[in-house]
Amino acid sequence: MRAQRHRRTPPRIAPIAPITRIGPIAHAVLLALVLHGRDCRAGPGAADAPADAADPSMQGMDMAPEPAPMVMAGMYGPYAMARESSGTSWQPDSTPLDGVHDMAGRWMTMWHGFANLVFDDQGGPRGGAKTFSDSMLMFMGRRQLDDGAAAGFRLMGSADPLMGRDGYPELFQTGETADGVHPLVDRQHPHNLLMEAAASYSAKLSAGSAVFAYAGLAGEPALGPPAFMHRYSGMDNPEAPLSHHWLDSTHISYGVATGGYVQGDAKIEASVFNGREPGQNRYDVALRHLDSFCARVSWNPLADVALQVSSGRLASPEQLQPQTAVVRSTASASANHAGEGYASQTTLAWGRDSLQPGIASNAWLLESAWVLGDTHTFLARAERVTKPDLFVPGQPLYGAAFTIDSLSLGYIHDFARLGAARVGAGVLGTAYRYPAALVPSYGNGPLSYLVFLRIRL
Repeated sequence: MRAQRHRRTPPRIAPIAPITRIGPIAHAVLLALVLHGRDCRAGPGAADAPADAADPSMQGMDMAPEPAPMVMAGMYGPYAMARESSGTSWQPDSTPLDGVHDMAGRWMTMWHGFANLVFDDQGGPRGGAKTFSDSMLMFMGRRQLDDGAAAGFRLMGSADPLMGRDGYPELFQTGETADGVHPLVDRQHPHNLLMEAAASYSAKLSAGSAVFAYAGLAGEPALGPPAFMHRYSGMDNPEAPLSHHWLDSTHISYGVATGGYVQGDAKIEASVFNGREPGQNRYDVALRHLDSFCARVSWNPLADVALQVSSGRLASPEQLQPQTAVVRSTASASANHAGEGYASQTTLAWGRDSLQPGIASNAWLLESAWVLGDTHTFLARAERVTKPDLFVPGQPLYGAAFTIDSLSLGYIHDFARLGAARVGAGVLGTAYRYPAALVPSYGNGPLSYLVFLRIRL
């Protein structure tokens, strides 16, 4: 069966370093993979249209009915794959299912990814400018077994290490390290070469229930909402959320095992995993013992809504603070809305990190994406995050926590197709509000902006 491209109108299912010379070449792997893809849409409209509607000359002839759109089953239970997002997390069932899909016998496979070429200018005394490229490429497969069981795999990688260990400038962003000595402050770290290498098995118990297991050399435990680069409300935004280390920073864990139970539109799951976040060596696979644990409850009460609450204990997440554990709690809601020629998703998320020993801090995120036709994407993200790590030892404000508000607005215009991929250009701007005590360090009202080209499956 030939590859199919799924976008915007998926079938609804009843609930059951600075750029180096090799940087652009590495990211162009996406082009090589997608140029042979065919752009074939599947959706409710395809099934509803009469067979002779496309050609009036065929009216009156006996025609076999068109086949129903291809609906891919989920990896972890008896529902459609559109419900699944990063790791074992859920999104609304009606979420558009992007990517290049293929079915052959009992195997279903999917390619999905993006690459951005970005010019980033962060304002104020602690800002900076950089041209860089970030990317993600994911390949996954599902094999139908007997008695309703299924086996699957997920493999995901990134060429982010090419941008350099210190990542890219982002005001008020914190987390991880570039040299194993100093923390990254006002910078977003690059992601590792290997982001996910995991296998899964699910066993059907009844028409609406199943149990599943997921284990990975690299993977995502059952903690938080879908990772930002997989959320439909945030995946087109080229800048990482400031709330990343309160919500979904465990999306790359080197060593994870999850077990769960699905009943209709609800799921309960628990994980043990390596709580240490990746270090500065972005090509490494830094395995450690599974010292952390978490649990999550997910519920999709409507096809357009996904809810989750989760909590866990990360034994030693930061390399530079190995004696500090973090108890993380999160809750989130994502809602889709679609009409003639547009689709949108909005996500509201809360995360709380309680340091042991140390203070507790909260993060709030509200983000939306509106996609109009095949051409226009509008982005918005508002955050409130309490940051206790904006200063390093020896600086006067070291150890103080500050509440930061940010608002980002963006737009992307898709102007070309390369096989199954969309090519577009975009811009994103961010403004901030923060306490007066930070003005000597950050200046008065800095503004930041990103201009970028992107290719996306």
